[in-house]
Amino acid sequence: MDLGVKKLIAILKTNRQLLIRVMKTHTLEEVTDQLIGKTGTPERDRFEYELQMDLVGRAIKETRQERKMTQEELGKLIGVQKAQISRIESNASNVTVDTLMRVFTALQAKVKLQVELPHFKISLGQ
Repeated sequence: MDLGVKKLIAILKTNRQLLIRVMKTHTLEEVTDQLIGKTGTPERDRFEYELQMDLVGRAIKETRQERKMTQEELGKLIGVQKAQISRIESNASNVTVDTLMRVFTALQAKVKLQVELPHFKISLGQ
C-alpha cells in the first residue's frame, strides 16, 4: 500500500469521531427549506405549484396512454393541436382552466373544483 494512502487511513481513523460529530443528518423538510425556501415563502409556493402542475401533466399522459389514445387523437377530441397536448403533459401550469376541463372530460375524469373567498364560495364538479 502506498505511503500516502496509509497516512490518509491513519488520519481518518484518528479523526473518525470528529468527522462523525461534524456530519449531521438532515430531514427532507430541512433540505427542502434550505434549497428551495421555507413553507409559505414565494419561492417555496412557486416550487410546490410547479410540482403539482407537473404531476397533473404526468397523470394526463398516463391516463391517455392507458386509454390507448395518441396525443393527436386527444387533441382532436378537445379541439387543440398535438403540440398543445404535449406541452400540457410536460407541465400543465401554462394552460387555461377551460382546456384542462376539456382534457379531463375527454379522459372521463371526475373533476372537483372548490373556490373559497371571504364572501364567496363555489364548488364545481362532476
